[in-house]
Amino acid sequence: MGLRYLILAFVAAVVPQLVNAQWNTTPPDAVEPDWRQSAPEVVFPDSSLVELYNRAWATASGRVRRGPEGMVASPYLDENCYDDQIWIWDGCFMVMFSKYAPDAFPGKETLMNYYAPIHDGAPSPLRIHLIDNPPLFAWTELENFRFSADTTRLAMLLGPHGYLERHYHFFNNLKTGDRNPQLTPNPVFIRVCRNDKDEPIGYICTGNSSGMDNTPRGRESGGWGSIMWVDAIGQQALAAKSISELNKLNGDTIAAARWMEEFERLKTEINNRYWDDEAGFYFDVDISTGKPCRVMTVASYWPMLAGVASPEQAERMVEKLRDPDIFGGELPWNSLSRADADYDSVSGNYWRGGIWIPMVYMGTKALERYGYTALADSLAEKVVRMQARVYKSEEPHTIWETYNPNFDGPSTEHGRRVRQEFCGWSALGPISLFIENIMGFRRADGLKRELQWDIKPQNGRHGLRHFRFGDIVTDLIYDPLTSTIRTKSNCRYILLTPDRRIEVPAGESTISL
Repeated sequence: MGLRYLILAFVAAVVPQLVNAQWNTTPPDAVEPDWRQSAPEVVFPDSSLVELYNRAWATASGRVRRGPEGMVASPYLDENCYDDQIWIWDGCFMVMFSKYAPDAFPGKETLMNYYAPIHDGAPSPLRIHLIDNPPLFAWTELENFRFSADTTRLAMLLGPHGYLERHYHFFNNLKTGDRNPQLTPNPVFIRVCRNDKDEPIGYICTGNSSGMDNTPRGRESGGWGSIMWVDAIGQQALAAKSISELNKLNGDTIAAARWMEEFERLKTEINNRYWDDEAGFYFDVDISTGKPCRVMTVASYWPMLAGVASPEQAERMVEKLRDPDIFGGELPWNSLSRADADYDSVSGNYWRGGIWIPMVYMGTKALERYGYTALADSLAEKVVRMQARVYKSEEPHTIWETYNPNFDGPSTEHGRRVRQEFCGWSALGPISLFIENIMGFRRADGLKRELQWDIKPQNGRHGLRHFRFGDIVTDLIYDPLTSTIRTKSNCRYILLTPDRRIEVPAGESTISL
């Protein structure tokens, strides 16, 4: 892959100004569309979840910002942390909910503010907080492409700019301590570990680069710098697999096979080095001994999301989510095992147990990949309902950066409550997990023009209006009294229910189940 990477890097390096001209196309005085006209309208009997859903969109709309003069893409989505900086994994996770209202929320467009400055040297008045933040671009773009069927964007990502391939290689070639003050205020924290073939086999990270600021990972081995971090290599495996799938969807079977070969290499490394059969869990690895560092965190579900685990390994990972003393219970997906000595039983203290909605989303999708949909839905619903209760009970009535795993409330950071109005990635719960896991709209595929809806009669009358995926705009309302679905659509598509494949026609119709 080296020659192709060099060619792509050269092509993009000579056209940074063209990149700016191509993407900074929004006139500075344009009026943004109202989110109410773009976001799907939910029909659901529990008004508290509907209220939280609407509040999440309203809060997120306040994060649609026009950047300073000279940005690559403006407007863009701001995560609500620092006004002069942006964050890679925040930006990626925000795409996952903003795809439901693309006219009002420039989610995928925001990613150009990372791609062009990092890979083309494009100038930007905003700096990227950490350029070694988790490498989630390829997964994000794959999920968005399946939903939106945006072939123009796919051609840009895989064509002359080659941003996804280049970022994969960029991450593998980071040099600890490197600084680029025009690009980022922070040095590179990651150190790449290689085998005798010069292939990456792991990444030594920090709480900064991993995003898990005060995690006790590495405690048994001497600290952060003493371990290879399981999430980083899991995320690179996910990236390789996602790039393979995107190339396959783009008709390039040769590139797809090459990237699948890289995924298989990483899969073997992860299962040989990071799987602990005694505990039935993926762990960080002590670089001096090669033994597992048994600090159990939700970061270990990244390899499962990538599809690295065997069915037997996945089942053992799932056992921890069924155990209330580890990651289960009424307030699940705590970031650190409740059995860990450093677990904070008062507030969760950020990454010492706090419930982070992006990690809930990641873990939910990992469970779905292996067919644990009922468990995925159950745990996701517990978290979203907790968010709704906290929204009602806590002053101010808001959506928080991270949540307490011990009782309803926000978590803390350095002894103070975490950031509020965080939509930002915390909108993933009230929007994405609500739509996908509580209401059961499992998969919307704009390419195949298919929508999978696992209808849940226990929800009562429920559904979506003005639901858009690909070029389809549709209403679907389930009525339990008549066991029918009322539909309205601008064109035909296929609706997949648990036991039927239904052709939904253009116009209005009633489908009897």
